[in-house]
Amino acid sequence: MNIMDFNVKKLAADAGTFLSRAVQFTEEKLGQAEKTELDAHLENLLSKAECTKIWTEKIMKQTEVLLQPNPNARIEEFVYEKLDRKAPSRINNPELLGQYMIDAGTEFGPGTAYGNALIKCGETQKRIGTADRELIQTSALNFLTPLRNFIEGDYKTIAKERKLLQNKRLDLDAAKTRLKKAKAAETRASQLSSARLEGDNIMVNFSYMLNFLHVKWLKIWAEEVTKSEQELRITQSEFDRQAEITRLLLEGISSTHAHHLRCLNDFVEAQMTYYAQCYQYMLDLQKQLGSFPSVYHCNNNQTSVAPIPSASSNVIGSSPLTSTSGLVITSPSNLTDLKECSGSRKARVLYDYDAANSTELSLLADEVITVFSVVGMDSDWLMGERGNQKGRVPITYLELLN
Repeated sequence: MNIMDFNVKKLAADAGTFLSRAVQFTEEKLGQAEKTELDAHLENLLSKAECTKIWTEKIMKQTEVLLQPNPNARIEEFVYEKLDRKAPSRINNPELLGQYMIDAGTEFGPGTAYGNALIKCGETQKRIGTADRELIQTSALNFLTPLRNFIEGDYKTIAKERKLLQNKRLDLDAAKTRLKKAKAAETRASQLSSARLEGDNIMVNFSYMLNFLHVKWLKIWAEEVTKSEQELRITQSEFDRQAEITRLLLEGISSTHAHHLRCLNDFVEAQMTYYAQCYQYMLDLQKQLGSFPSVYHCNNNQTSVAPIPSASSNVIGSSPLTSTSGLVITSPSNLTDLKECSGSRKARVLYDYDAANSTELSLLADEVITVFSVVGMDSDWLMGERGNQKGRVPITYLELLN
């Protein structure tokens, strides 16, 4: 029975506090009550925390989209994460493409040029798929997880303390309002008590009775002054304490920024490693494909079958022999001659080439450049010259002109 009485009293007290806060909040919105403003430093900290939360959510969500473009896969991973279970391993797009290429190359025959090229491309795509998987795992661990921990942990604590601070402020302003009303009532009661009523007729006596009751009622308000002052001191103390707690939490946002900066560096490093691996894989693949006979080289502006060279030109490193099918069969005689001689020759570019570094020369299909050999240079490269530009060029991209 005592426990029930205690629960009822506590429920009534909580209801009264909630009603008092609601009244104060409504009057503030209507401009009928004063509002205690937070100091400028605390307001700036609150604004900084809110801004950090908003942008962290946006960056986190877009990073998830970048790493996993498939929305269904993201939903599946989210469900498994909430169930605290490991998501099943899933083949990614580069790995799937690579497997298709390998299967196709095996079907066409590894001994054929096209089948061999498909197998090499498929193996490279699978390596890229493995690198992509490593990028996702590293980024999720070193970048996404810290951002998510902030949103679901630190910021939730800040939001909770911020809400408590708002409630303490409403309690403080409500206490200030009650004290103000009590003091006004006390002043009014003092004025009515000092007023003298003259005359002895019935109306005067009736007015005297009304004033007496009014004074009694106002004295009740006057007795609230001491109680309101004590309540104000308590609410002011609680508000100051909660403001200090909230301020200490908000000042930790600077540490959060420093931590997120380290995580961002880890993410950039993971991306750099990933793209460097992909570049190296594709560079190796390009060299492997470049070692195929020149008849298989083509670009977007050419047909898949190389044109039959004229009698006045030949591919660098080859002596052209035209078969009945129109294909070019190469031999290394002219390449050897060019490597051994010290002079320069004109060569036509077969298709576009983007320089990998500052020592190489970018090429455009069908342009004519000057090439010459340099002692000690790799056998697959020549030195190319176009005006004032000079750099290494791959032999397989050129056609020697007489």
